[in-house]
Amino acid sequence: MSSNRSNSSNGVVTTALLLAAGKGSRLYPLTHDTPKCLTMVHEVSILERLVINLNKQGFKRLVVVTGYQEKCIREFLGTYAYGMKIDYIFNPIYETTNNIYSLWMAREIINEPFLLVESDLVFDVSLLDGMIYPDRIAVARMQPWMNGSTVTVNQSQHVKKFQNGIAGIFDESRYKTVNIYSFSLSSWHSITERLDQYISAGRVNNYYESVFAEMVADCSLSLKTVSFDGKPWYEIDTLEDMAEAEKLFLADKYETIIPSNIMVHTSRISQPLFQQTKGRKMETITRSLPV
Repeated sequence: MSSNRSNSSNGVVTTALLLAAGKGSRLYPLTHDTPKCLTMVHEVSILERLVINLNKQGFKRLVVVTGYQEKCIREFLGTYAYGMKIDYIFNPIYETTNNIYSLWMAREIINEPFLLVESDLVFDVSLLDGMIYPDRIAVARMQPWMNGSTVTVNQSQHVKKFQNGIAGIFDESRYKTVNIYSFSLSSWHSITERLDQYISAGRVNNYYESVFAEMVADCSLSLKTVSFDGKPWYEIDTLEDMAEAEKLFLADKYETIIPSNIMVHTSRISQPLFQQTKGRKMETITRSLPV
Protein backbone atom coordinates (compact mmCIF):
# COMPACT_ATOMS: atom_id res chain seq x y z
CA MET A 1 0.00 0.00 0.00
CA SER A 2 1.57 3.29 -1.06
CA SER A 3 2.05 6.05 1.48
CA ASN A 4 2.75 8.58 -1.30
CA ARG A 5 -0.73 8.71 -2.72
CA SER A 6 -1.59 12.24 -3.85
CA ASN A 7 -4.88 14.01 -4.48
CA SER A 8 -4.64 13.67 -8.25
CA SER A 9 -6.59 12.11 -11.07
CA ASN A 10 -6.97 8.85 -9.15
CA GLY A 11 -9.73 10.59 -7.18
CA VAL A 12 -8.77 9.36 -3.72
CA VAL A 13 -9.53 11.26 -0.53
CA THR A 14 -6.49 12.67 1.30
CA THR A 15 -8.14 14.89 3.94
CA ALA A 16 -9.67 13.52 7.15
CA LEU A 17 -11.99 15.22 9.65
CA LEU A 18 -11.90 13.96 13.23
CA LEU A 19 -14.69 14.91 15.63
CA ALA A 20 -13.10 14.97 19.08
CA ALA A 21 -15.00 17.60 21.07
CA GLY A 22 -16.98 15.42 23.50
CA LYS A 23 -16.16 14.69 27.14
CA GLY A 24 -16.34 10.89 26.89
CA SER A 25 -18.03 10.80 30.30
CA ARG A 26 -18.89 7.10 30.00
CA LEU A 27 -15.15 6.37 30.06
CA TYR A 28 -14.57 8.07 33.43
CA PRO A 29 -12.20 7.95 35.23
CA LEU A 30 -9.93 7.52 32.17
CA THR A 31 -11.28 10.74 30.69
CA HIS A 32 -11.31 12.72 33.92
CA ASP A 33 -8.57 15.04 32.62
CA THR A 34 -7.88 13.53 29.20
CA PRO A 35 -9.91 13.67 25.95
CA LYS A 36 -11.40 10.39 24.83
CA CYS A 37 -9.15 10.10 21.77
CA LEU A 38 -6.06 10.01 24.04
CA THR A 39 -7.24 7.06 26.10
CA MET A 40 -5.09 4.00 25.65
CA VAL A 41 -5.69 0.61 24.08
CA HIS A 42 -2.68 -1.58 24.86
CA GLU A 43 -0.66 1.51 25.80
CA VAL A 44 -1.32 3.18 22.44
CA SER A 45 -3.91 5.94 22.24
CA ILE A 46 -6.88 5.93 19.88
CA LEU A 47 -5.53 9.10 18.25
CA GLU A 48 -2.07 7.68 17.69
CA ARG A 49 -3.52 4.60 16.02
CA LEU A 50 -5.68 6.81 13.81
CA VAL A 51 -2.79 9.02 12.72
CA ILE A 52 -0.64 6.01 11.87
CA ASN A 53 -3.48 4.44 9.87
CA LEU A 54 -4.16 7.66 7.96
CA ASN A 55 -0.48 8.02 7.17
CA LYS A 56 -0.33 4.49 5.81
CA GLN A 57 -3.26 5.31 3.52
CA GLY A 58 -1.57 8.44 2.15
CA PHE A 59 -3.62 11.14 3.87
CA LYS A 60 -2.08 14.62 3.77
CA ARG A 61 -4.34 16.72 6.00
CA LEU A 62 -6.15 16.15 9.29
CA VAL A 63 -8.77 18.58 10.58
CA VAL A 64 -9.68 18.08 14.25
CA VAL A 65 -12.75 19.54 15.94
CA THR A 66 -11.79 19.89 19.59
CA GLY A 67 -13.64 20.83 22.74
CA TYR A 68 -13.02 19.07 26.04
CA GLN A 69 -9.34 19.21 27.06
CA GLU A 70 -8.43 20.54 23.62
CA LYS A 71 -4.96 21.58 24.77
CA CYS A 72 -4.01 17.92 25.23
CA ILE A 73 -4.82 17.16 21.60
CA ARG A 74 -2.92 20.19 20.33
CA GLU A 75 0.11 19.29 22.42
CA PHE A 76 0.00 15.72 21.18
CA LEU A 77 -0.26 16.51 17.48
CA GLY A 78 1.35 19.91 17.06
CA THR A 79 0.95 21.30 13.54
CA TYR A 80 2.25 18.26 11.66
CA ALA A 81 1.84 14.58 12.37
CA TYR A 82 3.61 12.04 10.19
CA GLY A 83 3.81 14.64 7.44
CA MET A 84 0.10 15.45 7.64
CA LYS A 85 -0.87 19.10 8.05
CA ILE A 86 -3.03 19.49 11.17
CA ASP A 87 -5.78 22.11 11.43
CA TYR A 88 -7.97 22.70 14.46
CA ILE A 89 -11.48 23.97 15.08
CA PHE A 90 -12.50 24.64 18.66
CA ASN A 91 -16.14 24.05 19.60
CA PRO A 92 -16.70 26.41 22.55
CA ILE A 93 -20.14 24.97 23.36
CA TYR A 94 -19.17 21.29 23.22
CA GLU A 95 -20.91 20.61 26.53
CA THR A 96 -24.34 21.64 25.21
CA THR A 97 -24.18 20.48 21.59
CA ASN A 98 -23.90 17.18 19.76
CA ASN A 99 -21.82 15.95 16.83
CA ILE A 100 -24.06 17.71 14.30
CA TYR A 101 -22.72 21.03 15.57
CA SER A 102 -19.09 19.89 15.42
CA LEU A 103 -19.58 18.76 11.83
CA TRP A 104 -21.27 22.06 10.95
CA MET A 105 -18.28 23.96 12.34
CA ALA A 106 -16.06 22.40 9.64
CA ARG A 107 -18.14 23.81 6.78
CA GLU A 108 -15.72 26.63 5.96
CA ILE A 109 -12.33 25.06 6.65
CA ILE A 110 -12.93 22.00 4.46
CA ASN A 111 -13.43 22.59 0.76
CA GLU A 112 -12.33 19.25 -0.66
CA PRO A 113 -13.43 15.60 -0.50
CA PHE A 114 -12.78 14.18 2.95
CA LEU A 115 -13.07 11.26 5.34
CA LEU A 116 -15.25 11.79 8.42
CA VAL A 117 -14.27 9.70 11.45
CA GLU A 118 -15.28 9.69 15.11
CA SER A 119 -12.67 9.86 17.87
CA ASP A 120 -13.70 6.66 19.66
CA LEU A 121 -12.88 4.12 16.93
CA VAL A 122 -10.01 1.66 16.66
CA PHE A 123 -9.71 -0.40 13.50
CA ASP A 124 -7.38 -2.39 11.28
CA VAL A 125 -5.70 -0.09 8.77
CA SER A 126 -6.77 -2.23 5.79
CA LEU A 127 -10.40 -1.41 6.50
CA LEU A 128 -9.77 2.06 5.10
CA ASP A 129 -8.89 0.63 1.68
CA GLY A 130 -12.46 1.07 0.48
CA MET A 131 -13.03 4.37 2.29
CA ILE A 132 -10.49 6.48 0.41
CA TYR A 133 -12.98 7.01 -2.41
CA PRO A 134 -15.77 9.60 -2.06
CA ASP A 135 -19.34 8.96 -0.95
CA ARG A 136 -18.80 5.78 1.03
CA ILE A 137 -20.12 4.62 4.41
CA ALA A 138 -18.49 2.01 6.62
CA VAL A 139 -20.90 -0.65 7.85
CA ALA A 140 -20.78 -3.99 9.63
CA ARG A 141 -23.22 -6.84 9.97
CA MET A 142 -25.17 -6.61 13.21
CA GLN A 143 -23.64 -8.15 16.33
CA PRO A 144 -25.16 -8.34 19.85
CA TRP A 145 -22.70 -5.76 21.27
CA MET A 146 -23.59 -3.09 18.70
CA ASN A 147 -25.97 -0.20 19.27
CA GLY A 148 -26.88 3.07 17.57
CA SER A 149 -27.80 3.83 13.98
CA THR A 150 -28.30 1.12 11.39
CA VAL A 151 -28.93 1.16 7.66
CA THR A 152 -30.64 -1.03 5.12
CA VAL A 153 -28.89 -1.64 1.83
CA ASN A 154 -30.19 -2.15 -1.70
CA GLN A 155 -28.92 -4.60 -4.33
CA SER A 156 -26.30 -2.14 -5.58
CA GLN A 157 -24.88 -1.93 -2.03
CA HIS A 158 -26.01 1.66 -1.54
CA VAL A 159 -27.77 2.83 1.61
CA LYS A 160 -31.52 2.62 1.25
CA LYS A 161 -32.59 3.90 4.66
CA PHE A 162 -31.15 5.01 8.00
CA GLN A 163 -32.76 3.72 11.19
CA ASN A 164 -32.27 4.78 14.79
CA GLY A 165 -31.96 2.21 17.54
CA ILE A 166 -31.47 -1.54 17.41
CA ALA A 167 -34.18 -4.10 16.83
CA GLY A 168 -34.21 -7.32 18.82
CA ILE A 169 -33.89 -9.51 15.72
CA PHE A 170 -30.83 -9.05 13.56
CA ASP A 171 -32.16 -8.75 10.04
CA GLU A 172 -29.68 -9.86 7.37
CA SER A 173 -30.39 -6.65 5.44
CA ARG A 174 -29.60 -4.33 8.34
CA TYR A 175 -26.08 -3.11 9.05
CA LYS A 176 -24.51 -1.10 11.83
CA THR A 177 -22.97 2.23 10.88
CA VAL A 178 -19.31 2.33 11.92
CA ASN A 179 -19.22 6.16 12.05
CA ILE A 180 -16.73 6.53 9.22
CA TYR A 181 -17.86 8.26 6.01
CA SER A 182 -16.22 9.76 2.95
CA PHE A 183 -17.79 12.59 0.96
CA SER A 184 -17.27 14.14 -2.44
CA LEU A 185 -17.16 17.92 -2.60
CA SER A 186 -20.61 18.09 -4.20
CA SER A 187 -22.08 15.90 -1.44
CA TRP A 188 -20.38 18.04 1.20
CA HIS A 189 -21.89 21.21 -0.26
CA SER A 190 -25.34 19.61 -0.12
CA ILE A 191 -24.73 18.41 3.43
CA THR A 192 -23.62 21.85 4.64
CA GLU A 193 -26.78 23.42 3.23
CA ARG A 194 -28.87 20.96 5.22
CA LEU A 195 -26.69 21.44 8.31
CA ASP A 196 -27.28 25.18 8.07
CA GLN A 197 -31.02 24.54 8.21
CA TYR A 198 -30.70 22.39 11.33
CA ILE A 199 -28.42 24.81 13.17
CA SER A 200 -30.54 27.84 12.21
CA ALA A 201 -33.53 26.02 13.68
CA GLY A 202 -31.63 25.46 16.93
CA ARG A 203 -31.33 21.71 16.43
CA VAL A 204 -27.79 21.62 17.80
CA ASN A 205 -28.35 18.48 19.87
CA ASN A 206 -29.17 16.24 16.95
CA TYR A 207 -26.79 13.65 15.60
CA TYR A 208 -25.49 14.21 12.09
CA GLU A 209 -27.07 10.88 11.12
CA SER A 210 -30.39 12.73 11.19
CA VAL A 211 -29.19 14.88 8.31
CA PHE A 212 -27.78 11.91 6.38
CA ALA A 213 -30.98 9.94 6.90
CA GLU A 214 -33.12 12.80 5.63
CA MET A 215 -30.92 13.31 2.59
CA VAL A 216 -30.81 9.62 1.70
CA ALA A 217 -34.60 9.53 1.97
CA ASP A 218 -35.07 12.44 -0.44
CA CYS A 219 -32.31 11.14 -2.75
CA SER A 220 -30.03 14.16 -2.28
CA LEU A 221 -27.26 11.94 -0.86
CA SER A 222 -26.06 8.58 -2.15
CA LEU A 223 -23.65 6.47 -0.10
CA LYS A 224 -22.10 3.18 -1.15
CA THR A 225 -21.39 0.74 1.67
CA VAL A 226 -17.94 -0.55 2.58
CA SER A 227 -17.95 -3.67 4.73
CA PHE A 228 -15.92 -3.63 7.94
CA ASP A 229 -16.59 -7.32 8.54
CA GLY A 230 -13.68 -9.73 8.63
CA LYS A 231 -11.10 -7.43 10.23
CA PRO A 232 -11.06 -6.04 13.79
CA TRP A 233 -12.68 -2.74 14.70
CA TYR A 234 -14.38 -1.47 17.82
CA GLU A 235 -16.27 1.59 19.01
CA ILE A 236 -15.15 2.54 22.52
CA ASP A 237 -17.77 4.29 24.65
CA THR A 238 -17.44 2.55 28.02
CA LEU A 239 -14.86 0.80 30.18
CA GLU A 240 -16.40 -2.51 29.09
CA ASP A 241 -15.83 -1.50 25.47
CA MET A 242 -12.22 -0.73 26.30
CA ALA A 243 -11.72 -4.21 27.70
CA GLU A 244 -13.25 -5.81 24.62
CA ALA A 245 -11.15 -3.66 22.27
CA GLU A 246 -7.97 -4.71 24.05
CA LYS A 247 -8.86 -8.35 23.37
CA LEU A 248 -9.11 -7.58 19.65
CA PHE A 249 -6.06 -5.37 19.31
CA LEU A 250 -3.19 -7.36 20.68
CA ALA A 251 0.21 -5.74 20.45
CA ASP A 252 2.30 -6.12 17.31
CA LYS A 253 5.33 -4.22 16.03
CA TYR A 254 5.21 -1.19 13.79
CA GLU A 255 8.00 1.23 13.02
CA THR A 256 7.28 4.77 14.22
CA ILE A 257 9.29 7.85 13.30
CA ILE A 258 9.58 10.10 16.34
CA PRO A 259 11.89 12.94 17.36
CA SER A 260 15.02 11.57 19.04
CA ASN A 261 14.65 13.96 21.97
CA ILE A 262 11.18 12.73 22.93
CA MET A 263 10.92 9.74 25.22
CA VAL A 264 8.43 6.94 24.56
CA HIS A 265 6.23 6.55 27.63
CA THR A 266 3.66 3.94 28.54
CA SER A 267 1.57 6.09 30.86
CA ARG A 268 -2.19 6.41 30.58
CA ILE A 269 -1.75 9.64 28.62
CA SER A 270 -0.01 9.58 25.24
CA GLN A 271 2.99 11.81 24.68
CA PRO A 272 3.32 14.15 21.67
CA LEU A 273 5.19 11.60 19.57
CA PHE A 274 4.43 13.16 16.21
CA GLN A 275 5.58 16.74 16.62
CA GLN A 276 8.21 17.25 13.95
CA THR A 277 10.33 20.38 13.41
CA LYS A 278 12.57 21.06 10.41
CA GLY A 279 16.15 20.24 11.17
CA ARG A 280 15.32 18.09 14.18
CA LYS A 281 17.17 14.79 14.19
CA MET A 282 14.85 11.82 13.66
CA GLU A 283 15.26 8.17 14.47
CA THR A 284 13.25 5.00 13.92
CA ILE A 285 11.91 3.30 17.03
CA THR A 286 9.99 0.04 17.18
CA ARG A 287 6.76 0.51 19.09
CA SER A 288 4.01 -1.89 20.09
CA LEU A 289 1.03 -1.03 17.92
CA PRO A 290 -2.01 -2.88 16.57
CA VAL A 291 -2.06 -4.72 13.29
